[in-house]
Amino acid sequence: MNYKIRSSDSIKANNMSKERLSMFNLNKSVGSRFLAQAIIPFPTDFFRFKRATLFLLLFTSNIILASSYPYPENKDDKLIGDYPTQTVYTHAKHEDTLLDIAREFNLGQNEILLANPSVDRWLPGEDTKVKIPSSHLLPDTPHKGLTLNLSEFRLYYYPQAKTKNQPRVVITHPISIGRVDWNTPLGKTRIIAKNKNPTWTPPKSIRKEHAAEGDILPKVFPPGPDNPLGLFAIRLGIPGYLIHSTNKPYGVGMRVSHGCIRMYPEDIEKLFPKIKIGTPVYIVNQPIKVGWSDDLLYIEVHPALEGNELSFEEKLDMALDLIEKANNKQIPVLDGNALKSALQQSNGIPVAIFKRRFSHI
Repeated sequence: MNYKIRSSDSIKANNMSKERLSMFNLNKSVGSRFLAQAIIPFPTDFFRFKRATLFLLLFTSNIILASSYPYPENKDDKLIGDYPTQTVYTHAKHEDTLLDIAREFNLGQNEILLANPSVDRWLPGEDTKVKIPSSHLLPDTPHKGLTLNLSEFRLYYYPQAKTKNQPRVVITHPISIGRVDWNTPLGKTRIIAKNKNPTWTPPKSIRKEHAAEGDILPKVFPPGPDNPLGLFAIRLGIPGYLIHSTNKPYGVGMRVSHGCIRMYPEDIEKLFPKIKIGTPVYIVNQPIKVGWSDDLLYIEVHPALEGNELSFEEKLDMALDLIEKANNKQIPVLDGNALKSALQQSNGIPVAIFKRRFSHI
């Protein structure tokens, strides 16, 4: 794969301190040199065997991208999946839409579109090369129970190891969240009930909304294929809110619900038996995440949710706060070009912005 190294462009920030601006302007002077180092293939012994194996499987078979990943070995690391320098592609079939490909590879509509902005959503075309995001930084929450990161449209589950010798894993799936006028609430809650083949009694507010559009909802939806909750529902401690399946799977990765969390039917079918009543749930809105993998510091930027838009200056200031937090309260000499690009593109793909000289291992 070819890379073109460009010098960093200037960055202006009206709402930042002079100290931070001077720090950032100083840092960007070394941006292109660091980028050249970052794209050189890593030495063989740098790779974890499990990641290299997954990478090879993806290119030598028809295996669907995993939803379960090894938990990072180093306590300070947050990257799961492939190293972002290992770009994964697939080729569209004649009958494919991007949404079909997203579902096959455990991605939401938002993720596949952000990664492939020049590919037509409905008619990508036979043999079109489609980029498949295959790495994530873990959100900044306790690594236990469930985390729902709304701006990422993604769920993370940290199951407890059954024995001391059993390796920890992280399970992650794409989700849908509440519409702008039906926001999914933030905060900490817990799982209070689980229902297989649930019935659904639409609240009066939802029935009224549908009636205004000429769609008269029944008072109760019985279990079955027409039930909007699908075959599985997990009830949160916040009254009226669920994590559930859906009979409209291509809405996963969008703001389409009345506040509940929707999942692909096949994803919640796998997750449902793993989740116990009492499991803590952290609902957060973290459009920018920062974290280590070995000696590389990464940033992952997602578009802010509608109604919570951020200017470039606000994103930059937020990013520097997170970088400082991740690096022992110090801002290192960053790759300014890579940082600026990540903030501007906001495509949800982790980008390396700093390499420390000495290993923490």
